[in-house]
Formats: sequence, C-alpha cells, structure tokens
Amino acid sequence: MISRRHFTILSATALAVAALPARASMPIRVLASPGCGCCHAWADLARARGYAVTIEELTEPEAQKSERGIPLELASCHTIEADEYVFEGHVPFEALETVLQDRPDITGLAVPGMPMGSPGMGDDPSARYDVIAFGGEAGTGMVYYRAGTAQPFDT
Repeated sequence: MISRRHFTILSATALAVAALPARASMPIRVLASPGCGCCHAWADLARARGYAVTIEELTEPEAQKSERGIPLELASCHTIEADEYVFEGHVPFEALETVLQDRPDITGLAVPGMPMGSPGMGDDPSARYDVIAFGGEAGTGMVYYRAGTAQPFDT
C-alpha cells in the first residue's frame, strides 16, 4: 500500500516530468575528465531535467576538444554533445536549451574554467560568469549569455 507521502511525491514527480519540454528526452553525451565529480554533478542535473545522459571519460582531452572545434582557451573539465552542438563545461541549461531551440549558426557554447555557482559547481542562480559562443557566426568567441544577471541574453 502506498502512503499519502509517497503518493504526493510520485504525483509531484509526474507533474514535473510532464512539464518538461519535449526536447528534454533527447540524448546528451558527456565526455568527463577522469575522476571529476563536478562533471557527474552537471550530468545529474541534466538527468533531473529529463535528458537521456550517457557519460564517457575523456582519454585525450586536448585532442578530443580540438576535434570538436572547441578553442582550447575556452576549455573546461567536460564536453557535452547534444543535437549536433558542443557545450563545453558548466553551461547553464537556459543557455543550452535556447541554442537547441533557436539553432543558431555556431559550433557551441563554453563556460571556461569551473566558475563557482555554475551548474554542477554549487548551482547558485546569482553566480556571475559569461557563456561564450564559438564557431560559425561567433568566430573564435563572443558572449552569448551572462549568468547571474536580470537579462542574461542582453550581451
């Protein structure tokens, strides 16, 4: 028999999953640095949003990032592949989902380094850091999203 508490939790979970965007069930491949916990923390957040996440370890990080068109000065601990785009590091989901929806002519987005408060690094919505678009119309890099601001897409 299900308790009232379990029923409430199951109901809330079902509503949350039903509210996810249709694209959320798409596969995301995370190439993680060996032994890096924050890579897995980002992947866990993606799973919680409904994405189908697989994780593999980076074996030759510089080469694997270069092969995907990621400028090495924008490198971070993990690389994400989703729907023909590349996302480097602790990219916020609002920025990632906007790219997947709007389909801009870029290779992808990067959050260089590992800023505290970014997804997987403490998840603080007020943390301020820039998300850089690269490749295609963005060239070697331009600010796409300013995390922790009232108007993050006004760059």
